[in-house]
Amino acid sequence: MGDNDSVITINDLPLTFSIKYLGSQPSKGLWGMKHTRKPVDYLVSQAKNLPPNVILPMVNFTVSENGVSFVEMSNKKAKGEPTKFSVDIISYGVQDLVYTRVFSMIVVTEDTLEHGIPFECHSFVCESRDQARKITYALAAAFQDYGRKFKSDNSERPIKKFAIDLRTPEEQAVASDGETDA
Repeated sequence: MGDNDSVITINDLPLTFSIKYLGSQPSKGLWGMKHTRKPVDYLVSQAKNLPPNVILPMVNFTVSENGVSFVEMSNKKAKGEPTKFSVDIISYGVQDLVYTRVFSMIVVTEDTLEHGIPFECHSFVCESRDQARKITYALAAAFQDYGRKFKSDNSERPIKKFAIDLRTPEEQAVASDGETDA
């Protein structure tokens, strides 16, 4: 997939992907690979240890200008209500460095620090590393659009920070050598 193939703009949204839901785990921070690493490692190890007759649920994962939603699919039909996260509560999205078919995002939960960790990492297994990259680019387009709208609506107020890591897993590996938990 060349660089031109991976450019996704707000005009391309909504995009829906059929992927597997790995699950969610608390995250210790708002953004950065160092805050997705432990949740992803844990979720992947759990998935590898599933009994032979248990499979990860397939979901339709949709990225729109308003955020993301995903719904479990069974026999090509939605099973239950979709899980939705608006763009303003997603703080980070990344294609995993180790498991390059995994896409993860950090979501700010309703919980306050008194009730535990207010950040949750949701992870998904894609059909290919290119699909994981496409989801990352789609979320980046939603973030960019949200930032543009937010800036024009609130010119005096400070802009909320969110991050999307568009580096390839190889570029992330080189950069992460210098990343610390400090």
